[in-house]
Amino acid sequence: MKKTKKAYASRLRNLVIIFALTAVIIGVSTYAWFVGMRTVSVSSFDVDIAGTESLLLSLDGSTFSETVTINGSNYSTAYTGNKNWWAGTGLIPMSSVGVINADSSRLELYEKASLTPSPGGYRLLASKVDNSTSEQNGYVAFDLFVKNFTGEDYIETLNQADEEAIYLTVDSEVKVSNAGVANTGIENSVRVAFAEIGRVIASEEDATKIQGIKCSDVATLPEGTPSGITGICRAAQVWEPNDTSHVVGAISWYETSCLNRTGADITTDASYTTNECGLVIDGLAYPTYAIKALIPSKSNVDVYDGAVYNGYTSATYLQSISYFTDTMKFLTSTERPTFITLAPNSITKIRVYIYIEGQDIDNYDFSSIGHQISVAFGFTKQRFTEDDINYTGPDVNKGKGPYLRDENGVIQTDGEGNPITIDIDYTAPRITLLGNAIDNVTVPTEPDVTYTDAGATAIDNVDGTLTDDIEAIGTVDLYVPGTYKITYKVRDAAGNLGIKTRSIVVTESTP
Repeated sequence: MKKTKKAYASRLRNLVIIFALTAVIIGVSTYAWFVGMRTVSVSSFDVDIAGTESLLLSLDGSTFSETVTINGSNYSTAYTGNKNWWAGTGLIPMSSVGVINADSSRLELYEKASLTPSPGGYRLLASKVDNSTSEQNGYVAFDLFVKNFTGEDYIETLNQADEEAIYLTVDSEVKVSNAGVANTGIENSVRVAFAEIGRVIASEEDATKIQGIKCSDVATLPEGTPSGITGICRAAQVWEPNDTSHVVGAISWYETSCLNRTGADITTDASYTTNECGLVIDGLAYPTYAIKALIPSKSNVDVYDGAVYNGYTSATYLQSISYFTDTMKFLTSTERPTFITLAPNSITKIRVYIYIEGQDIDNYDFSSIGHQISVAFGFTKQRFTEDDINYTGPDVNKGKGPYLRDENGVIQTDGEGNPITIDIDYTAPRITLLGNAIDNVTVPTEPDVTYTDAGATAIDNVDGTLTDDIEAIGTVDLYVPGTYKITYKVRDAAGNLGIKTRSIVVTESTP
C-alpha cells in the first residue's frame, strides 16, 4: 500500500472523540514550583477533534460536525461572548483537585505564592487563581459541545445512572515528539480536565441557550416550570498521562531534598528525621497531592507532604486526587473503568482545561531546554477490544477509503462506471505476549538479580512482522514488592497503534 494513500487514514473505527494537540514549548523554563517560577512560553498549540456519526462536536453549540479544530488563532472567535482562553503569556504550573465552582462554572486552580527551603523539603504558600469572572494566565480553557444521538428519550433530571458510559482509548498518549527533548518530566506533568457543565435535549436549536449553559442551571424553574436545561457541575474528570513513567532528574531532585517529616513546624530541624523519604521507582504509579485550598503564611505545608513521600498526613491543604491514569486506560475487558458519562439524546457543554500540575512528583527545577509535546486522546463507547474477545477478522480495510480522484478532483471509475475507492489501513498491529500475561515472581534471595522480560511478537495485516519494532515501556524492581507493568507498543506504517500490557507481581518470599 502506498504511503500517500495511507495518509488519508483518520482511524475513526472505534473513536467517539479524538483530541490531538501539539504544543511547542520554547525557552529556558521551570516546570515545577520549587525554586523558580518562570513562564513556559507556547508558540503553537492546536487541538484537533474528531467524532463519529452518533456523536457530533461543536465549538459554538450551533454547527455540529465530525471534526473541529481549536487553536491559538481561532479560540476567541468560536462564538460571540465565549469564555475560551489560551494561556495568555504562557503555561504556568498550577494545581487542582478538579473542583468546579458552581457560581462561575470554572475549574478551581491554585498557583505558587511563595516557596522557601525547609530542613526536609520546601515550604509552600499558594494563592487561588481568581478566575471568578475571567480565566487567567497559565492554562488553556475552552468550551466543547457534544451531541450524543444515542436513544430517543431525554431524561431532564440529573441522574448519572441514566447516562451512557464513555471510555478513554488505549492509544491516548502524551509524549515528546521527535523535535523535542524527552525525559525531563514535562510530558509526565500535563493534565487534561473535563468538566461537564450542563446539557439540553439534542433537538435544541437555540445556540444562545446552549452556549449559555452554566453549572447553576437546574432542571426546573420555580413552581415546576421546565427550563429545558440540566445543570451538571460534578467534579471534573482529570486525566494523568504517563503515571508510571518517572525521569531520572526528577527522582534525583526529590531524593536529594526530601526527608521524613514528623513535626508540625516545618521551619525547625526537629520536625524532620535523617531518614530519606519513600523511594520513587520508575515503572510504579504514585499519587499527586494536589492543592485543594488557599495556603496562607500561617500554614505549615511541605511540597512533599503525603503518606507516600515524607510520611506526613496532617497537611489539610493537600489532597491525594484520584486521577484517571494511563494505568486505568490499559485495563482490559470488564476491568476497564468508565472515563465520563453522557446522557442519551443530549447536547452536553464540556469545559476542557489543559495545564501543568505543579505538585506532580516529576517536576524539578532543571526541566529546561525547548520541548515539543504531542498529546493525543480519544473516547470510545466500546468497553471491549477485539483482543478482549479473541477477535481475529475480517480485514476491515477493503473498500473503506475515500474515492480516487484525479488532479482536478474528479472521482475516477472502473470499466463498469463504479467509483474507485482507495483502501485505507485502519487495522492496528496485533501484539502477542510471550510467556505469562500476569507474571508472579518473588523477591530473590541473592543480590543483583534483574527481571528478564519474555518479550512479545507483533503482526500487521499490511506490513507483516513488526516484532523488531516493538517498544517495551516499564521497569521491574525485584527487591521491592508490588505490581509492575510492562507495556508493549508498536505502530504500523499507517500510524495504527498496537498495544499490550504484562503485569508483574513481585511478592515477598515465604519462609
